[in-house]
Amino acid sequence: MRRVRRKYRHSSSEPHLMAHLRASVWGPAEFVGRPPWWLVGEGILAGVLTAGAIVAATLFGAWTGRPALADGEAGLVCAGALALYLAFVGAGRALVGIAALLGVCLAFQAPQAAAGAVLAERGQVQSVVVTSVEGGRALGGGRSRYLCSVADADGVPLKVRIWRGCGEATRPGDALAVRYDPKGRVPPRGVRTGTGVPGPVRDLAPWSAALVAACLIAVVRSYRLSVPPHGPGPERASPRS
Repeated sequence: MRRVRRKYRHSSSEPHLMAHLRASVWGPAEFVGRPPWWLVGEGILAGVLTAGAIVAATLFGAWTGRPALADGEAGLVCAGALALYLAFVGAGRALVGIAALLGVCLAFQAPQAAAGAVLAERGQVQSVVVTSVEGGRALGGGRSRYLCSVADADGVPLKVRIWRGCGEATRPGDALAVRYDPKGRVPPRGVRTGTGVPGPVRDLAPWSAALVAACLIAVVRSYRLSVPPHGPGPERASPRS
């Protein structure tokens, strides 16, 4: 008889344990139907502010020549702050990790886009001479990338190698067009035809959209219902429990 009771108690506790684990990993999401509008707004606002802060800080650092901002370090701080905020509101651990990971990825992608935006805005084009060409590096999809070492008109070699405009047919002595920053705050790049000014920042749109979506889901699923004050009457919703 005792074995039967123990088995019954064990089986009855399993649904509660699974529900607790599910709430801890993915968030409680204790609402029926559509989530509250203010909760949706809170999630979107958190994602937009974080993505905007990461991109704006990196762009400002590239424009003004501040390495701590231009290299994405400030973006990593923003991603960490987002993770702390989501953990504070009670979001699921998995969703906190996903949002933080997307924030880190955006912070790593932003420096290249910011440098491209600075060059597109105030960069100037000059002709350089190819001094050597490094063999193609496979990129997948049957494509390969070539790296050209170049020197300016005075014969001074550039510290960076150019891959835009450098191809299989490029040989030492050929001329390449390079866009450089007159203030020297971002490294020069080869000129690639068909790229407009908004192109570099536009490349960050998918990462930003994914970050906003992750924040929205994490915040919405962090919603809990308060315990009804008097018996089985209608439950009152509270932002956090």
